[in-house]
This record gives sequence, C-alpha cells and structure tokens, in this order.
Amino acid sequence: MIEIAQALARAVDALSFGPPVTHVYNPLSYAWPLHRQYLERFGAAGKEAVFVGMNPGPWGMAQTGVPFGEVAAVRDWMGLRGEVGRPPREHAKRPIEGLRCARSEVSGRRLWGWAAARFGAPDAFFARFFVLNYCPLVFMEDGARNRTPDKLPAAERAPLEAACDQALRASVLALGAPLVIGVGAWAEERARVALDGLGLRFGRILHPSPASPAANRGWEAQVDTQLAALGVRVP
Repeated sequence: MIEIAQALARAVDALSFGPPVTHVYNPLSYAWPLHRQYLERFGAAGKEAVFVGMNPGPWGMAQTGVPFGEVAAVRDWMGLRGEVGRPPREHAKRPIEGLRCARSEVSGRRLWGWAAARFGAPDAFFARFFVLNYCPLVFMEDGARNRTPDKLPAAERAPLEAACDQALRASVLALGAPLVIGVGAWAEERARVALDGLGLRFGRILHPSPASPAANRGWEAQVDTQLAALGVRVP
C-alpha cells in the first residue's frame, strides 16, 4: 500500500491543471508522514470491504493526509501523530495547519463518528474495512472554491483518472476486499470502471456531506440500512 500511494503521488504531481483551477494540493506528498502511518497501522490485507471516497476536502484529508480526515478523529480516535508540511503553492484562504487545524470537516466527522459509535476502537473497524479516496488531489479556484474532479475538462480528467484507476485497482487487490463501496454515486461509478473485470461486488452509501439534504436527515441510520442491504453486518 505504501508503494502504491507513493507511485500515485508521483503520477499526479506530474499532471497540469488550468483555469479555473488555480491551486492544487497533494496531501500524499506534504502530509506523507500521517498518510504513511494510516497505511501502516490500518492497511493490512484481508478486508471485508473498501470504502472509496471522491477526493480530499480542505479541512479533512488536505490537513491530515487521511481520507475524510477530520482532525479530531485522526488525532484522538485513530491516534495518529506527526508534522504536516505545506503544498508548494498555498491558497491564503485554505492554509494547511495539520493536526493543529481548528476547523472540522463535517463529512469526516460523520463518517468516522459513525465508525467510532458502531465499532468502538479503530482496530475493530479497520480489521474489516478500509477507507480510500479515489483521487488524492484538492482542486481550488482563485476564490478558494473547491472544484471536484468530475468538473475538470476532459483533457485534464483523462490522465488523472488513468493514474487513479491504476492506484485503486492495485490497492483493492492488495487489501483483498471482495466488496467495494462508493461513498456517493460518483465514487461508485469510478470504482466500477477502474475495477472492471476483477469479479468484485459493488455498492454505495450516502455521501455524508452537509451539502446533501438527505445526509442531514439521520445519515448514520441510513448508512446502517444501506450496508445491511449489501449484506454488511454492523455491530
């Protein structure tokens, strides 16, 4: 998993993105110490399922190097420690403060809060599951507005998807998971493309973003129901 992540970091660092994107953050590079800890501590083979998100949020993985990496969950629940550097070109409105960041990412707080509430200790969750982001990059426009990978021009999206498809395929094979669960529709669609032909099962859970009205109406209970429909047992 470490080699896969390092290869992905190099591949996406070599790509170029034009307007309206003005800033690109790659936490696999500047937050590598924390991401490596996440892989070393929780990325062993033999998973029941892999959850796949879209790409980092500015107050989550962008700060911590961990998918959906809400600071308190990464620091206090997972127990990860380490210094985080800075991207080569930092947006003044999106500073990287690592585990000292006082902002909280709602999506990460919901996802890891659900995991903590259902499984207790992180080892109990990660013994069965792992969480990845399909794309490791954060894209921002000049005013600091987030731009998701699906909104990139086709000419920029194609090489990015090629690198991310390869990394996801290698990661899922390394983790040995028979089930891949997209966190949201787009992540499921990309996972189906990247992993086609491997004989895997696919599913989806509701994305925990507060931008989704449905996610603001009992997200945890809805996820329990969706996982049960996939045959995934939740304590």
